[in-house]
Amino acid sequence: MLGRPEALAERFERDRPRLRAVAYRILGSLSEADDALQDAWLRADRADTSEVENLSGWLTTVVARVCLNMLRARDTRGEQPLDEGPRTGVPGPDPAEEVQLADEVGFALLIVLDTLGPAERLAFVLHDMFDVPFDDIAAMLDKTPAATRQLASRARRRVRGVPAPDADLPRRRRAVDAYLAATRGGDFDALVSLLHPDVVLRADAAVVPTPGPVAVTGVEQVARGAMASMARARLTGVVLVDGRVGLAMAENGRLRVVLRFTFADDGLITGIDVIAEPDRLDELRISGIGA
Repeated sequence: MLGRPEALAERFERDRPRLRAVAYRILGSLSEADDALQDAWLRADRADTSEVENLSGWLTTVVARVCLNMLRARDTRGEQPLDEGPRTGVPGPDPAEEVQLADEVGFALLIVLDTLGPAERLAFVLHDMFDVPFDDIAAMLDKTPAATRQLASRARRRVRGVPAPDADLPRRRRAVDAYLAATRGGDFDALVSLLHPDVVLRADAAVVPTPGPVAVTGVEQVARGAMASMARARLTGVVLVDGRVGLAMAENGRLRVVLRFTFADDGLITGIDVIAEPDRLDELRISGIGA
């Protein structure tokens, strides 16, 4: 018969896939999720679990608390520059695995989750995705169950999206979907077919980076610029940006780039505003677009 430490270790390994899924959805970053699991195990291994009846539930709580601390710590440290690699030199998770996981969860969902506060994000992920009772989540957040329900409800509204004022939403959704598919697939001709002859792309200084904003005009020039962002497109999803269809890219669990589109009456794209400056991103209202 296994002793308590052995039972805990066995349960942790058995639950590792689920615990990793919890951490990934809370943090949005596979490398941070793996760090959270390592930290959670060190905490669990030092704890007295003699009176713990439900080890799986207790381990979920430990992982969630670690993730909550990591989310809160993000607000106290500077932003990592766009496209900058890991500073430690330690290889991270396989990028293909990160893309696969993001695809399974939903790029747009991860992006919208990143716009939530830590408490809202924790409440939504644990309750709506993993059926953790509000009473348990409330204890983690040091809030009442009623207040925790309100946090999850607010997050749910953001995730599901808000009614868009754009009467052409379905047609413009199809155009943005096609733009993303063409960019991911490197289909230059398909991309050109979506652009108005007088299309203008404007990018702020944080996108390239450059000393100042950049403007690119003309179908071929804009299409070539989009082709240069194929790698970013793999971590990009369709969202509502201030109530209108746009694209958003998350890297390492953080919102990094947003594309806002304008359209001609015939549905062709006339303008693309590429936003990466943190202050400008903070001013945007990002929400889910629904089915």
